[in-house]
Amino acid sequence: MRRREFVARLGGATLAWPLAALAQRPAMPVIGFLAAPSPAPYQKYAAAFRQGLREVGYVEGQNTALEYRWADGHYDRLPTMAAELAGRKVAAIAAIGGAPAVLAARSATATIPIVFVMGDDPVRLGLVASLSRPGGNVTGVSLLAVALEAKRMELLREMVPTAALIAMLVNQSSPQAEIQSREVQKAARAIGQQVHIVSASTERELEAAFVTLVEKRVGALMIGADTFFTSQAAQLGALTTRHAIPAISPWRDHVAAGSLMSYGTSLTDAYRQAGVYAGRILNGVKPADLPVVQPTKFELVLNLKTARQLGLTVPRDFLARVDEVIE
Repeated sequence: MRRREFVARLGGATLAWPLAALAQRPAMPVIGFLAAPSPAPYQKYAAAFRQGLREVGYVEGQNTALEYRWADGHYDRLPTMAAELAGRKVAAIAAIGGAPAVLAARSATATIPIVFVMGDDPVRLGLVASLSRPGGNVTGVSLLAVALEAKRMELLREMVPTAALIAMLVNQSSPQAEIQSREVQKAARAIGQQVHIVSASTERELEAAFVTLVEKRVGALMIGADTFFTSQAAQLGALTTRHAIPAISPWRDHVAAGSLMSYGTSLTDAYRQAGVYAGRILNGVKPADLPVVQPTKFELVLNLKTARQLGLTVPRDFLARVDEVIE
């Protein structure tokens, strides 16, 4: 063999070897991030999810990829988005932002692992067999937000004992709106409290809802656990301040934006835990073997500045139970 021919063949083999090695290298696992809300207000929660992934050894762009689908609060878009992710045969789907995203993901696939973050009861919705033994391809973090509506009513009445009429704000496009309304009405009947249900699923409808609250002379407001309301913390804070309506929410963000108080668990930590679960699934753990995570710590947050602006006197024993005061 001539020297020139030998060098040419050697060079071709050298070039071909890396290509063959790359072809044999396993593909980077992809996690579908199916999100009911808009991306902007949920970036910190997406970051918390990625933090959870890092805790079990997965870094976006290095050894895993995330494919994002944001519904921008339009829950009717979720089934199509979930079907797209299932068609991509992603390694797992993170269904975040409440029941609509989880239900859409579950309808799209019975085999791809699904990790949720939601405020409703996954057993009641038929997503898992039990909290300790999910039994299928779905598991995640249950925030118990809906189950705490009665407790939030109790706290609101304690802070605003003169409120003859309390309103409950729900998102009528969410499957959990009905159970929220039913639970609040049940709690209200038990203590003789008059309650009015008002609904909104867009920014314009939120404005209209507050006009209704003023017309009905509502004395206090409960903001329901819903992804849309979570993403509209700034608007809800501004509306409750402008119309001088004492409001309680499941989430601290509303209090930081100007609403009176909140009672619930940490959303940031919930998304971190969901990221940990997604990473463990990539490591080979089955969703059926991962018990649904439930919060063990609930925080009462009070905006003292808002309380003063509303002319409310905070009882000393109530203040002693507050976990965080925002001035």
